[in-house]
Amino acid sequence: MLTTTQTQPLAGTTATESGIPGALPLVGRLGIATIFLLSGFAKLTAPAGTIGYIASAGLPLPEVGLAIAILVELVGGALLVIGYRTRLVALALAVFTVAAAVFFHSALGDQNQFIHFFKNLAIAGGLLQVVAYGPGRISIDKR
Repeated sequence: MLTTTQTQPLAGTTATESGIPGALPLVGRLGIATIFLLSGFAKLTAPAGTIGYIASAGLPLPEVGLAIAILVELVGGALLVIGYRTRLVALALAVFTVAAAVFFHSALGDQNQFIHFFKNLAIAGGLLQVVAYGPGRISIDKR
């Protein structure tokens, strides 16, 4: 026989307002945002590699692609951290991440590309959780 267990929040609070569970959405946002911030900063400090990578994928205007990627990753990552317009930002980052998987990691016969493709889908899945459930109480959106 299957049974389910449900945990209760602290008395007088909701699950998202009590202690550690209340901070978990922030921790999750920080975890996801870190990859975008680090990647955007790397592109900003060493653009030649990214321009070459975009060109090798056969996409037009690699310099414009680089500028878009830097903007999306740095601004999107920062907004995700502070929780401003969080659902919209998370959706934009999810679309960006799936597009990156399709355009740059679709050679699924290569184990490295296979892993990167599904890593990107997993990141997009985490972002869609933010879209669905919001930023949590520790965010600008909740003030």
